[in-house]
Order: sequence, then structure tokens, then C-alpha cells
Amino acid sequence: MTTEPAAAEAGRDFIRDIVQADLDTQKHSRIVTRFPPEPNGYLHIGHAKSIALNFGIAQEFGGKCHLRFDDTNPTREEQEYIDSIQADVRWLGYDWGTDLYYASDYFERLYDWAEGLIKAGHAYVDDQSQEEIRVSRGTLTEPGKNSPFRDRPVDENLDLFRRMKAGEFPNGARVLRAKIDMASGNINMRDPVLYRILHAHHPRTGDKWSIYPSYDYAHGQSDAIEGITHSICTLEFEDHRPLYEWLLDKLPVPSKPRQYEFARLNITYTLLSKRVLTQLVREGHVAGWDDPRMPTVAGLKRRGVPPAAVREFVKRIGVAKSNSVVDVGMLEFCIRELLNKAAERRMAVLRPLKVVIENYPEGQVEELEAVNHPDNPDAGTRRIAFGRELYIEQDDFMENPPKKFFRLSPGNEVRLRYAYFIKCTGVIKNDAGEVVELRCTYDPATKGGNAPDGRKVKATMHWLPAAQSRPAEIRVYNQLFAKPSPDAGNFAADINPQSLEVLSDARIEVSVAESNSNEVMQFERQGYFVRDQDSTPDKLVFNRTIGLRDTFAKEVAKG
Repeated sequence: MTTEPAAAEAGRDFIRDIVQADLDTQKHSRIVTRFPPEPNGYLHIGHAKSIALNFGIAQEFGGKCHLRFDDTNPTREEQEYIDSIQADVRWLGYDWGTDLYYASDYFERLYDWAEGLIKAGHAYVDDQSQEEIRVSRGTLTEPGKNSPFRDRPVDENLDLFRRMKAGEFPNGARVLRAKIDMASGNINMRDPVLYRILHAHHPRTGDKWSIYPSYDYAHGQSDAIEGITHSICTLEFEDHRPLYEWLLDKLPVPSKPRQYEFARLNITYTLLSKRVLTQLVREGHVAGWDDPRMPTVAGLKRRGVPPAAVREFVKRIGVAKSNSVVDVGMLEFCIRELLNKAAERRMAVLRPLKVVIENYPEGQVEELEAVNHPDNPDAGTRRIAFGRELYIEQDDFMENPPKKFFRLSPGNEVRLRYAYFIKCTGVIKNDAGEVVELRCTYDPATKGGNAPDGRKVKATMHWLPAAQSRPAEIRVYNQLFAKPSPDAGNFAADINPQSLEVLSDARIEVSVAESNSNEVMQFERQGYFVRDQDSTPDKLVFNRTIGLRDTFAKEVAKG
């Protein structure tokens, strides 16, 4: 049987080549993959790579992908995480159909198999403490030492294991270990722990269990129970593969999946350690798992990043066998490329400076036509009010400009987009000497932004009418970390103090204020923005998804 991928645009990689070969040789008649998150935190963009790979392969080769929660540590797992993971997978554009599973679905069978290992002499109950076990495992250059309990009789091991299950012993009193080889060159094969005592309430099984399987024990057997054909993991699990295969060989599993490893995602200016992300939230460095500065899927969504941009990013970086670091600029490029095509244009003034056009009739208001997308005539046009009092950006005016400053300055003429040429004739300052208002004149003959006499101006600026615009809070997000390679061990020292700037006096178009759309839009000359979940009719809040060009790296380099 030969099956060609349905989505050739996804490209090829070594894992897809393996899958194709397995189908061609009829090793498998149907591909079954899985995405197996632990529900102890929110998904991040590294998980998105795994999601796209596992679900993508299933789609491309006519198979299916399971969503399975490896819920073997109830002290760290919450329903909130389970719900968020399901929402994130769906947001990325994937669906598991009816194939939703939990490792806890298999606790009874896993326990029975563990008893089978004991009866076959392949597992024993160890009374050593966690620290004693750690020390006795040895190092990369020194072999481990056998536990003094390694040769316990089978009947004694069974009795102790059953009493562990019955809840007779406190946490940490005993563990069940596989009996493999304490001199193995692979530390993971030095009698790994299969079960530990844990008196904790489980989100799904309640207080039924006092012992819980280790990830290594539950993972491979769950794959086998579900008939997974290709168990795709990141490279840190490569050294665990011999244990994965040892357990499959020793247990009466219904199938024999094969594990394959690929390089995990590493991005500049970003940390994807779940430990670090959890600390960022718990220590208040960010406003939650969905803070738009976070590399979580929820954070990307709240920031306004389209799921298609994440999928395109994952496609571009590909699937490799060795670890590397991807420039965050590639992700930003994918976001900009998509939004430039899709996002309608609007005007917003983030740092308003008032302008009074002295020769414009008082009380007069006219409507000007503005295009919604310069490259898409089908997007249509909208009307913008124009009057005597306007707002422009503070940065678009300088009283004493350098030679190459072409925007507004005393005596200089500029074009207001969709409107008229204006010229600055006066500057009003407050007691602190700060410019608070400009006096200007306009040329009525330049309506629409062109002069009939052919004269040219060197700058076109956005603006908003003072009376016919609305106040809004704009949150300008930058990279959370100021260094390309932040230190995971001391991440707080590398947090970028300019990662969030809140502009509370911004102005936006009436059309933006009156719309309930959650679509990303381009604020002309500013970047791409989306309405935030904190936004209310009385207080409009918008997040900057991304700027029009990459300036962050240059700003960091300047210090």
C-alpha cells in the first residue's frame, strides 16, 4: 500500500520519510500518532511544533492523532490546564475527534502489569530514600550500586507493593523499581523507578490511588494500549528509548510502538522551560499564563497572533535531528507576512499632540474617504471625519528638527493622509516647556492629499479628529527578555524592563471603537493591534500584536 501525503506543501523531513516507508512496506496499514501533554501548565510554542508534527502527519497520511493527557502526577495537575490544552490545540486548527485519552484511564492495567514484572523477577520494592537512590545510581563515568533491597523475594515484593497500593505507607517510604542493570552506561537503565507513593487527590480518579506510575512507565504502555504506531518525542527522550523498548518487551502489551526523536524548539529572546514559565506566573513577573509577552499558545492568541502564522512558522523551521536556536525574527516575519495581507487598515494616535487648524471654519466637519486595505479593493472604504481640531503623534513634530526630519516642524508642510496639506505656524507650551498644542493652516486645494500646482511634500502623517475619535488604552508589547540567550537559572535578571508600555491616552477611530470585532487590524504607521479581553464599552483596550518592522533588536543593541 502506497499513500501519498494529502498536504504536499507541508514539506518532507526524516520522520515523514519513515512514516512513508512504513506504509510502503506495509509495516503499518494506518498511521496513529499522539500528542501527550502533562496537564501541569499551559502549552507554549514549542508544544505547537509537536502538535503540528503529530496532527499534521496524521492528516497528511490519512491516519489519526490522539490527544492523551499523561496525568500521572496529581500534585501538579489541574483541570484548568486540561481545559486550556484542549482549547489551544483547537485554536491551532487541529482536532482529535473522539480520540481523547488519559494515562489514568490505564491505571488498573498498568498496576496489573507491574505485578507481572514483580512475579517475573523484573521489579522490586526499594526502601531507600529518594536521596539514597539518587546517590547509588552513580554518575556518567561511574556505575551505580545495587540497592540492599534488590534481591528481595518475589512474595515479599508483591506484599509490599500491594500494601503501597492500599495506602499503608507514607510518601517517600518505598518505591517500585525495575530490575535492569546498575552498571549500564545509560543511567536511565539503572533500575529506574516505576511507582512511587503519593497520597494526593487526582483530578479524575479522586483518592482511589495512593501510588502513581512514573512518566517512563506510563508513557510507553499507554502508547501500546492505544495502538500508536509512531511515538514522536523530543531529543531529551532519546536516552529513555532503551527503557521504553525494555518495558514493551517485558510486558504483555497489545502492540509495539516505536519511538522517534526530533529536535525541540529553541527561540532567541525566549525561554520555553515549563519551570521558568510557571515561576514567571507565580512570582508575578507577568499577568498570567495568557500574558501577551508569554510564549504560551494562550499568550500568542491574546496578543493577536493568527494560528496560521504559528503553523507557517513551524513549517518553515522544519523537523531536524539536532538542536539549534531559531531567530525570533522568523516567527515575527510569519506574523507580519500574514497580517499584512489580511488585516484591514485603521488610524490610531498612540501619543496624541493636539493640532488646531486656524483657517479651517469653526464648527465645520466633513467626511473623507479612506481605504480599508490598499492591496484589496474588495475590502471597500470607510468615512473619517475631519475638522478644525485634530490629533497627531507627538513624534511627528519637532520644534528644532535635524536636517533629515521631514515631518511637521515650524514652517514645514506635510500631508495628512486622506486629507490636506498642513503647515505649522505656531507652538504652544506648558509651564514645563513641553509642547502641548500646535497651530497650523491648511490648503483647501489639496483635498485628498494632492496639490493641484504639483508641489510635493516629503511626509505623509496619520491623524484623527479630536471630537470624532475615541480614547483607548494601548498596550505595546516587546520581547519579555532583553538578551538573545536568557539565563534559565537566573531569568529574572534578564527580563526586559521595556517589555510592556501602557499608553492610557491614545485615540482611535470611531469605526474601531464601535466594532466588536476581535480581528487584528493595522494601525497605519504603528503596527498590528487587536482588542484585548479586558476591553469594555467604557474602556477600550488594544494589544500590539507586532510592529510594522523589527526595531527591538536594534534598540537592545544600543543599550
